[in-house]
Amino acid sequence: MKVLQRYFAVSIAQAVAFVLVAFLALISFMDLTGELPSVGKGGYEFQHALIYVLLLVPGNVYQVMPVAALIGTIYTMAQFASSSEFTIMRASSMSTRMAAGMLFKVGLVFVAITFLFGELITPRTAPLAERVRLAAKGSTLSADFRSGMWTKDSVHQDGVKGPVVGTRFFNVRQIRPDGQLVDVRLYEFDANMRMRSLITASGGTYSGNNMWRLTGVSETMFSNSRTLPAPGSPVPQGQSIQSTFGQDTAAVATRKLDSLELASEITPKILSVSRSDPERMSANELAVYTRHLAENRQETDRFKVAFWKKIIDPLSIMVLMALALPFAYLHTRSGGVSLKIFVGIMIGVSFLLINALFSHLGVLTALPAIFTAAAPSLLFLLLAIGALWWVERH
Repeated sequence: MKVLQRYFAVSIAQAVAFVLVAFLALISFMDLTGELPSVGKGGYEFQHALIYVLLLVPGNVYQVMPVAALIGTIYTMAQFASSSEFTIMRASSMSTRMAAGMLFKVGLVFVAITFLFGELITPRTAPLAERVRLAAKGSTLSADFRSGMWTKDSVHQDGVKGPVVGTRFFNVRQIRPDGQLVDVRLYEFDANMRMRSLITASGGTYSGNNMWRLTGVSETMFSNSRTLPAPGSPVPQGQSIQSTFGQDTAAVATRKLDSLELASEITPKILSVSRSDPERMSANELAVYTRHLAENRQETDRFKVAFWKKIIDPLSIMVLMALALPFAYLHTRSGGVSLKIFVGIMIGVSFLLINALFSHLGVLTALPAIFTAAAPSLLFLLLAIGALWWVERH
């Protein structure tokens, strides 16, 4: 049985690898074609476009692996059926359960490879591809809004560990490829959503440990929400304080600083994932960002669905491979290998469409995220069980 298991594994692996390479070549060609109009603009040359497309390949592997596993397994099973090899295997006491077990073991390898690309490789290569592209063009990251990128933060009494005492809205006009922030605005509110201060800075860099160093800072404080230097006390070097209503009331005061250390829950990772495609984020990144959104009472449905899809989608490989097993029971008179491959492609396309449909339903409806992520796999699992029952009966 070990020889048979090895024969199954090698035959399926070769077919899946061939299909995967074909899909990746097609997708990469389309990506490169989409980049050609940008070649020659600024410093963006053909080699930059080629590097950008190559760095997107790991993400494409994660997306097309389930369909490649389905088509490759169907091709192998159809070949076994056309050459009567599967009939001989069954005559040699190989049951359907044993065949499914061998497919399950092969599928586990593909699941592990998919998790590797989705959790370790793609989250690193996708941002790197974007940085290479932007650096070559000499441009910066920005959100779809003309005002830049927006995110919400909680203000703590002591750094980021103490009790929450307010809310901060974080606005960045541009983010350079090296992580430098350009034109930063911070709107701070107290627990009753009364504006406490407005901080503007020409730039900012991340110092680590949830600390940002802002430069060229102008801070406007409202209603004595912060402790200001007492009248007549010396002003720290690099600072200047101007009170709009005089030193007696100090209801609104403005001070200028060369630099300011700011403690914030916002990190470069959160800024990067806030504008990233959830499909190219790891489950860990999605979990961190979803928790951040929940703590700040923001919408999390889209990222919850993406998180559960990251967990469940690789497991769908085994479901699709189980759906390919009934093709081994169909003899040549039931259709040639090419017809069975065509049916496999249609099944794969159907799975992708239904998967995308349920992803949108999870965002638009109140359905649990885990249900919308698992429903397509469960549906095709029932289809595989029904197909195996039918071929066994006939």
